[in-house]
Amino acid sequence: MCRLWSAFLLIFLSVASLAQQVQVSGFVTDGPTGERLSQVSIASDGHSVVTNDDGFFLLKLPEGNAPIILEVSHVGYKSQRLKVAAGGADGLSVVLSPATIQLGEVVVLGIDARHLVESAIEKIPQNYSRRPELLKGFYRETAMKRRHFIYVAEGVIDLYKTGCTDSYLRDRVAIVKGRRLLSQKQSDTLGVKVMGGPVAPVQLDLVKNRDFLLSREELNNYTFAMDVPTYIGDREQYVVQMSPLVSQPYALYYGKLFIDCETLAFTRAELQLDMSNREKATNYMLVRKPAGVRFRPRELSLVVSYQFDGSVSRISYMRSTFRFNCDWKRRLFATSFTATCEMAVTGHTSADVRPIPRRDSFDAKDAYYDRVDYFRDPAFWRDFIIIEPTVSLEEAIGKLISRW
Repeated sequence: MCRLWSAFLLIFLSVASLAQQVQVSGFVTDGPTGERLSQVSIASDGHSVVTNDDGFFLLKLPEGNAPIILEVSHVGYKSQRLKVAAGGADGLSVVLSPATIQLGEVVVLGIDARHLVESAIEKIPQNYSRRPELLKGFYRETAMKRRHFIYVAEGVIDLYKTGCTDSYLRDRVAIVKGRRLLSQKQSDTLGVKVMGGPVAPVQLDLVKNRDFLLSREELNNYTFAMDVPTYIGDREQYVVQMSPLVSQPYALYYGKLFIDCETLAFTRAELQLDMSNREKATNYMLVRKPAGVRFRPRELSLVVSYQFDGSVSRISYMRSTFRFNCDWKRRLFATSFTATCEMAVTGHTSADVRPIPRRDSFDAKDAYYDRVDYFRDPAFWRDFIIIEPTVSLEEAIGKLISRW
């Protein structure tokens, strides 16, 4: 089992990408309840972002004369196409309606879940690009102590992906532009380095890195069952539940796999590390910690999504949530920490693509913090597409600085 979570103690990532001058922003909500929806995909003309935890999105597009067509899609909801004036718009209100698939009960019950997963694996060469591609992405890693940010880093990355039948070990990540800020209060940090950083979209691409979850050896560790089908956008999806079947020396996952009913392509994976054995979970999540600190894992959850462009699917979004408590021998109460890793692809090309030179690539042993600059730069994003955080990062940074 390859080790994906090589961290000293905290922090993870996010996503970004290139764009230009026209801006479209707004909120996406659930029609029946009015609740704001996170991780909703907003796409237009090859550019895309996702909504943050408050349902907000901000999409920057090349300036043009034609009206902007937005494609809005989310798991379990009917997709929407919206027309926006060529000059862009702010404060849009997008309301999505739930959608369910009306597949015959006999059809669903007659499907062998394990066989469906194996069939989807066999179709990977047909469903994903076999040509090298260069993806543009927005990346962010943050860490919070209780409800306060103690670390923020974000940037634009280039992601070189070989064909789906090639080894993921040949994929490369380069930082185009990045910034970061870390609390200087000694009590706020525990080691504060994350290993892996922007390469997580390479390591967690389960379609290419099948040793992570989809190798025959790993499949034998799980039991599979059909769940209620759903939609992602306008495409019908089988939903397969998976849960640990056997005991292994390392922690396994609970989760769901979403498989396109027509193409049998993996569309999305939602995974949660099994926390029932604290020692196994700790060994999986933690590599090193400061002396005298007791680490108590609470959650490791992953979301990996792929987007279909009409011919092939490619990775489009990745998010990890890493929660744990730490206590010190001389302190009465434990302190909670949350680290998040988020990456969203905002553009791609397959024309004249060349590998990122190894000297320019980000290595899994590198810490993002050591590779980017101090945060203050009012014109940092300019023409880049960004994903708005739940709390304004500028506000979080201001509070972080004021605590020094």
